[in-house]
Amino acid sequence: MGHNCTVSPPVLQPLWDHVRLQQRWAVQSPAFPVLLSLSGYLAFSLPFAAADLLALRLPGFPGWKMQRWRPGPRPMARCLGRALCNHLLFVLPAVGLKGWWDPSAPPPAAAPTLCQLLAGVLSCLLVFDLQYYIWHVVHHRDRRLYRAVHATHHRYTAPFSWATQQLGPWELLTVGFWSSTTPLLLKVHPLTSWVFMVSSVWLSVEDHIGYDLPWGLHRLVPGGLLGGAPAHDLHHQDPNTNFAPFFTHLDRAFGTAYSDHTHLRPGSLQ
Repeated sequence: MGHNCTVSPPVLQPLWDHVRLQQRWAVQSPAFPVLLSLSGYLAFSLPFAAADLLALRLPGFPGWKMQRWRPGPRPMARCLGRALCNHLLFVLPAVGLKGWWDPSAPPPAAAPTLCQLLAGVLSCLLVFDLQYYIWHVVHHRDRRLYRAVHATHHRYTAPFSWATQQLGPWELLTVGFWSSTTPLLLKVHPLTSWVFMVSSVWLSVEDHIGYDLPWGLHRLVPGGLLGGAPAHDLHHQDPNTNFAPFFTHLDRAFGTAYSDHTHLRPGSLQ
């Protein structure tokens, strides 16, 4: 992946050498990506959870909130508890089984170039975006699948950061499967894979924060390429639109993007 990228920044090789030689457990443990993803979810969600609880005291935040409802401690605790239980009961056993069945290969000695890393992360995000878009559309179109699997995530029509992982076990395992196998499919470097995972967790949390922040990535990336919190907030209000998790091109191409001409009853599958 990315062998045409030839510009190699010296900073990545010392970083990779330190991780590969001094933090071997991180490279070789199949549980490390799970811990990386979970810790990212906790770290990224916490500031926005605090903002939800203190928003009236924070300058600007009330005006950036897209819906009036604000989560209190109880729904926050419910979502956080579900995420931790899912990881303990389902994700970690699945990872342990995978590690026993398919032990990790020795890590490469060379670090990726900066170009390879960036190209690999973007490629993984685009492939994941397509995978989840297809899964998402199928689970909204089929009422039985929606109610059995995906309705758990739509418990709240006004999303908030902890609700990023308001997921049933099947959905969480499916998303986790794609997150772990997409880098293998594209044959990216382990360091690229980790950056992809952290990036996807950040984008997922940002999708659910419920705030249209002026520094949101959907505003910083030109061309409306990222949907961000506004697009996903609309999906939770009108779950027949905006199925892609990160980018907007698939919804635009297949006519599932929300628009003023969308005449679908919000929450019609809930």
